[in-house]
Amino acid sequence: MKVFEHSISGVLVILVMIVLGYILAERGWFNEKATKLIAKLVTQIALPCYMVVTILGKFTASDLEKMLPDLRFPIISMVILMAISFAIVKVFRIRKSHAGLFSSMFFNSNTVFVGLPINQALFGNDSIPYVLIYYMANTTIFWTLGTYLIQRDGGLKSKIDFKQALGKIFSPPLLGFLIGVLFVLLKVQLPVFINQDLNYIGSMTIPLSMLFIGISVSHAGLNHLALHKDNILVLLGRFLFAPVLMALLVIPADMPVLMKQVFILQSAMPVMTNAPVVANLYGADSDYAAVMVTETTLMSLVIVPILMLITQSI
Repeated sequence: MKVFEHSISGVLVILVMIVLGYILAERGWFNEKATKLIAKLVTQIALPCYMVVTILGKFTASDLEKMLPDLRFPIISMVILMAISFAIVKVFRIRKSHAGLFSSMFFNSNTVFVGLPINQALFGNDSIPYVLIYYMANTTIFWTLGTYLIQRDGGLKSKIDFKQALGKIFSPPLLGFLIGVLFVLLKVQLPVFINQDLNYIGSMTIPLSMLFIGISVSHAGLNHLALHKDNILVLLGRFLFAPVLMALLVIPADMPVLMKQVFILQSAMPVMTNAPVVANLYGADSDYAAVMVTETTLMSLVIVPILMLITQSI
C-alpha cells in the first residue's frame, strides 16, 4: 500500500505542475512564441546543465563501463516494437497518410519532458543515470528511423538525412550527457561556483518541462480527444506492448533492479513531443500527432502508478 501511495504522490507532484501550465495557457499567458521559448530553455539550457551535474554527481568511470552496454535493451525493444507496428499497420489497415507517424509514435517514448521528472519523483536522483542511458537510445532512433517514417507520410521523397540526423541526435541534452561522461573519465573536478550554477540552472528542467506539457495539452484542445482505432492502437503500443516487452527483456538480465524499473517505466512514457513538430515539417498529419501526445500524456498519469506497483515486485 505504501508503494502505491508513493507512486500516486509522485504522479500528483507532476500533475499539479501540468495543471498549472494548462490553466495559465487557458488564461492566455502563453502564446506560440512563449511556448517555443520554454521548450528552448529546457532542451538547450536547463537540461544540458542538468545532465552535466548529474553525471558528475552520480557516475564513476567503472559505473560507465558497466552501464553503457545496457543501451542494447532499449534499442532491441524499440526495434521489435517497430516490427510489431508494421504488422499492425497491415492487419488493421492503418491509413497510409498515418502509417509512418503511427509507427514512430508506437515505438518512441517521451523520455525527457515526462520520463525524467516522473522517474525522479518516483525513484529519486539515483534513477537519473538510467533515465539518461534510455534517453541516448531513444533520441538516436527517433531522429533516424522515426523521422524517416514520418517523412513517408508527407508524400516527400523519404530518406534518412544522416547530416541532419546527427545534428538532432547530438543535441544540447545529449552533448551535456557526453560532456559529463568525458569529465568523469578524465576525473575533472569543476570549481564549486560552476557546479552550483549548473545545479541552479539544471533545477529549472522539471518544472519548465511540466509547464510545457500543460501548455501543449491546452493548445491541442481537450475537445479534440477521441478514441478512434488508430488512437487506441497507439495507446496499446505505448502502455501495453512497450512495457511488457521491456519487462521480458530486462527481468532475466543481470542488472540493478532500479535500472530494470526505470527502463520499464521509460518504455511506457507518452508519445514524444517532437512528433507533431516533425510531422508539420514534412507535411504529415501534425494534428493527429498533437492529439496523440495529449492523449498519451494524460493516460500516463493513470498508467504510471499501476506500473510502479507492478515493478516493485521485480
